[in-house]
Amino acid sequence: MSIRERMSGNEAVAHAIKQINPDVMAAFPITPSTEIPQMVSTFIANGECTTEFIPVESEHSSMSATMGACAAGARAITATSSCGLAYMWEVLYVAASDRLPIVMAVVNRALTGPININCDHSDSMGARDAGWIQIYAENNQEAYDNYIQSFRIAEHPDVRLPFMACQDGFITSHAIENIELIETDKVKAFVGDYEPENYLLNKDMPMAIGPYANSPFYMETKWNQRMAMKNAKKVILEVAKEFEKISGRSYGFFEEYRMDDAEYVIVIMGSAAGTTKDAVDALRNQGIKAGLVKIRVFRPFPGEELAEALKNSKAIAIMDRAESFSAYGGPVGSELKSALFDAGVTAKTVNYFYGLGGRDYTVETATDVYQDLIDITNGATPVQFKYIGIRK
Repeated sequence: MSIRERMSGNEAVAHAIKQINPDVMAAFPITPSTEIPQMVSTFIANGECTTEFIPVESEHSSMSATMGACAAGARAITATSSCGLAYMWEVLYVAASDRLPIVMAVVNRALTGPININCDHSDSMGARDAGWIQIYAENNQEAYDNYIQSFRIAEHPDVRLPFMACQDGFITSHAIENIELIETDKVKAFVGDYEPENYLLNKDMPMAIGPYANSPFYMETKWNQRMAMKNAKKVILEVAKEFEKISGRSYGFFEEYRMDDAEYVIVIMGSAAGTTKDAVDALRNQGIKAGLVKIRVFRPFPGEELAEALKNSKAIAIMDRAESFSAYGGPVGSELKSALFDAGVTAKTVNYFYGLGGRDYTVETATDVYQDLIDITNGATPVQFKYIGIRK
């Protein structure tokens, strides 16, 4: 029987950590993820879990310590945000290439500069090519559920890749919502024990991790990482089906909201999806066939599956909460447009930037985007890469 509770997103993730009771957590505080290691260290001090907490002097060190623990055979985790994630940049790639199934809670916050502590996706999107699985939460319930599923995905023998469980800073991390927790014994049984096949402290299998790889070997390493990321798609769906059995909640690569006959569609990630759903409902009451696709899994990118979901749309708005400065769109826009082109989807597509640095995204904002899509289908020229809500 599920346990009804009221928690912030940070509390929900910290509670999941307590239930899973990983071997090691190394972390350095940074807003808005600070509460997660703070709460976990309190659980440890109170004897509620036996995780070894490693206080470090920086985020680079926290990832390095987490990697060392994981390489030694421990289930190891960390948490960070924004510039903390950027400070880990060098070792993010090492963790992925060494195939270490670290789970990191990323509480999304805009990267400096200028300094900003509010939500956008520039931190994790900047690391999108580091070789980490990335899953994004709309609300506190999803932050909790995604985190529990992450271990089964990352540690699967066909995957063995590090994992970013992302949620929006302050919007979900600090806002309190009603959620349903799963009993601890069920969580422990679902996640299971971490039993690596090879690890540094295995005296029967001497090995090295992170060796020098020159040109005859480097490309094969990248190819194996690519295969692992492709394998993750199947594993993510398998784990989601098993999770539904203990939670009653269903997850996939993305969520389709009122998409059966949708003509005008917004594609978005994170907490703004909830706001967009309210706009969809209001437009449906007016007879307008609005719909929403909320991307949950960004790495591996489900391009073919998204194209199939969007193939009957007349016009599509692709929403990015991070600027890639390519002068030709954002991360989600670039990848989804490519997938739609490959699949032969001919709907009009427009890429927008919204919510940078925590700029408000409201029901009215979403409604205006839908109106743009309606105008485009009636002959208006699409304005690509528009900044939504910018002051002029």
